[in-house]
Parts: sequence; C-alpha cells; structure tokens
Amino acid sequence: MEAVSETVAEGEALSLAAPSVPERLHQRDAERREEAERRRRARDAQAVQEEQSDFFSAAFVREREAIEALLGPESDEAAEAAAAMRLEEAAGRLQSLQRLLTDSVRFLAPYEVRQAQATLARLQSALSERRLQVQPKKRFAFRARKKESTAAQQPPKVSAWPQASSEAVLAPSDGSAGPECGFSRVEGQELRLGSAELLQRDVVLSQLSRCRVRLCGNPNTLLMRGCQDCTVLCGPVSTSALVEDCSGCLLALACQQLRTHQTTQTSFYVQVTSRAILENCSGVRFAPYTWSYAGIEADFETSGLDRSRNNWTQVDDFNWLARDQPSPNWTVMPEEERVSDLN
Repeated sequence: MEAVSETVAEGEALSLAAPSVPERLHQRDAERREEAERRRRARDAQAVQEEQSDFFSAAFVREREAIEALLGPESDEAAEAAAAMRLEEAAGRLQSLQRLLTDSVRFLAPYEVRQAQATLARLQSALSERRLQVQPKKRFAFRARKKESTAAQQPPKVSAWPQASSEAVLAPSDGSAGPECGFSRVEGQELRLGSAELLQRDVVLSQLSRCRVRLCGNPNTLLMRGCQDCTVLCGPVSTSALVEDCSGCLLALACQQLRTHQTTQTSFYVQVTSRAILENCSGVRFAPYTWSYAGIEADFETSGLDRSRNNWTQVDDFNWLARDQPSPNWTVMPEEERVSDLN
C-alpha cells in the first residue's frame, strides 16, 4: 500500500509540475501567432519603406525634369521676355525639391541621398548660370575704404579687427539687387551686408584673410572660397552653402544643404535640414546655430527653412568609409569650447 501511495503521490506531483497537453498546445499556438504577427509587421514596414522610396524617386524625377525644362534655352523673343518668370518658377520648384529630399532622408539609402544631393547641386548651378545669362551682369566697382575723411567726421572706434590699408571691398556699383554680391581679396576688415542687399541673392566670399563678415539677411546661396582666419556670421540661406579651400575660420549659418571641400581647422555653428557633406577635410568641428540679430525671424520666414529641423550632428565624410567607426576628420564641439555670444 505504501508503494502504491508513493506512486500516486509522484504522479500528482508530475501533473502539477508540467502543463497538460492542451495547455502546451495553446502555448505553442500563441507563440506561433506572435511570430507570425512579428513577421507581418516587418513585411508591412518593409513595404511602406519601399513604397515611400518609390514615391520619392518618382516625385524627384518628375520635378527634376520640370526644372530642367524651365532652365532650357528660349525658343523666341517672346519666350525670352518671360525668362525671368520661368527662372522664378524653377527656383521655387528647386526649393520644394530640396524640402522633399530633407523630409525623405530617414527612409532613403545613403547612395540615394548622395545622388539626390548631387542632382540638387547641379540644378542650383544651372539656375545660377541661367540667371547670369538672362539678366545683364551687374557692374562691380572696387571702392577703397575712406579713412581720413571718416576719422574727421566720427570719433575713433575701438575694434579688435585691424583695418587694411590697400585692399578694396567688392560691392554692387549701383546698389540694386542682382544675381551675385559679396567680398573678395580683403584683409583685416569688418564687412557687412544687410537684408535688402542679400535678399535671395547668391553671395560669394573669396580670398578673405583675418576678416569678420556679418551677412544679416536671407541669401539664396553662399559660396566661401579661399578664406583664411575669418569669422563669417550669416543669416538663413534658402538653398545651399559651399565652403572650400578655407582654414582657421569660424562660420555660423542656417541652410538646406552644407558642402565642405578641402577645408581645415574650421568651426561650424549650423542649422542644416539635410546631412552635411565633407570631402578632403580635417580638423572640422560642428556646433548648433546660435547667432541672432534684429530681423532674423523675418529672414527665416522668407528663406523657407524649417527651424524645427536641425541635423547639425549628421555629417557624411566622403573620405571615411568605415561606417562602424567615427570619422577622424570632424567632431562635435564640446559645449565648454563653444562661443556663447557670436556677436
């Protein structure tokens, strides 16, 4: 009897320790359903991403072809007379195309982003060339800084930036809005352009040395080339900024696209809506855009930039292919080393 009782007790213990057959079947069925649901969600996510990528590709090609048609040669005098309107439409479509890329970056492959950015740069260059062809090129005059007469009329102004004695400032001779403005071949001066001078114009800063430049307005594009030891503070740029062959500079700007070539030991305080691009650069540092001036809110409105979107830490270095390791050519600037007041 004792043996029988022990056997019965062991059987009851086993029945309590292990789930019954129906319970095991129910558990396996639940696991299969959970795995099937997980796979379904993964397929749906993949399908959505592919659908979004296909939509972007179709929309991008459609808009690109429309812009290329608008930038094409005119067929007769009547069409030539309407060229300015065509260029304005092309500029508007180009801005929309840039915003489309910015909004789509999160689900596009890196090579798709690079191809789209290259296309946008080509279209922007073509737009600038057509503007120069259609509109008579503005006359530029080199005017030397007046020192003696200015000193006689105003008290001396204390400045940490020495005044150059023989260089000149590049500026529009008639003060009217044209396709291009900026400064070239200046050393050791403080330079400034205001909102009326900058509105939707292409700004060129070339071969400046030890200058401090304030661009208080909304340019269309910004090109900074061959500058050394300069500080450039720029308002919101509607489209792209290109910095090349510069060293020892500090640059603050907001833009749709930032491309930097052959630049060293330079600090960027930026708001950029797409990913910044580096090529053949070293010692480049990034911090968020903090510059402000009277009227900057209105300039952001006319620029069309989304102030809530800032990818200042998202940088593509074309010379660093090891995606699993950070590029040695750029870094995020430590907070304690950032300039608190750029003015």
